[in-house]
Amino acid sequence: MASRVTFIGAGNMASAIIGGMIDSGHPATGITATSPSDAFLEPIHERYGIRTNTDNAAAVRDADVVVLAVKPQVMKEVCEGLRDTLQRQGPLIVSVAAGIDAATLQAWMGGGIALVRCMPNTPSLVGAGAAGLYATPEVTAEQRTQASELLGAVGIVEWVEEESLLDAVTAVSGSGPAYFFLMFEAMEEAGMKLGLPAETARRLAIQTALGAARMAQESELSPARLKRNVMSPGGTTERAVEHLEQAGLRAMMIDAMDACAKRARDMGNEFAQR
Repeated sequence: MASRVTFIGAGNMASAIIGGMIDSGHPATGITATSPSDAFLEPIHERYGIRTNTDNAAAVRDADVVVLAVKPQVMKEVCEGLRDTLQRQGPLIVSVAAGIDAATLQAWMGGGIALVRCMPNTPSLVGAGAAGLYATPEVTAEQRTQASELLGAVGIVEWVEEESLLDAVTAVSGSGPAYFFLMFEAMEEAGMKLGLPAETARRLAIQTALGAARMAQESELSPARLKRNVMSPGGTTERAVEHLEQAGLRAMMIDAMDACAKRARDMGNEFAQR
């Protein structure tokens, strides 16, 4: 029997996961989404045929899995409002909220909850996501499989065994799409300075990134080896890569991702103190 899944929150990430689940064969009748507004729920009901509800507690009463997909700023209120129901029902909880650690969520929900924290990213919206997952000790092997299938419907899933490593996941994949969008911006601007129309430079940059990603994903060679394979001695690519290295691109990326991970840790501390 397919798991009964309730999404608390019906925003973009919830909609993406729901769409992926349905594409993977999960019955729409086994999915519920909630929001304070019926008007907000109507489009997701019409698109996917799922059940909807404006009452969070009522929506989770028969759920095997509850996905917390609300803004971090309202998570405490939502969790405390569900505490009694969750303690009675004992579903798996999957939180996709950034920066709120398991101990804080457990405190808000009354403790002893089977909880998976997930750090997804925005390419989940197009079925090409990358998510890092961490499970508390209460989570069973079957529930880990449920969480993997849930997030696997919109991309790849990687488990970490220490919660603190979710900050590193945030730095690599959670925030990672923005790094590449910045690179697209820079390549488009450079292409224009070299005489290309903006749209041509943009399309070439994006398609090149897509092709490079597919090569890296499908090849057994390391990115370092693939990079060297493009670089002919004394050639154009070697000159460009040497310039990037000399300009400090590698060190800048490491520093930027360190700053990202630190901010993730700081956010966790801020929510824990509320």
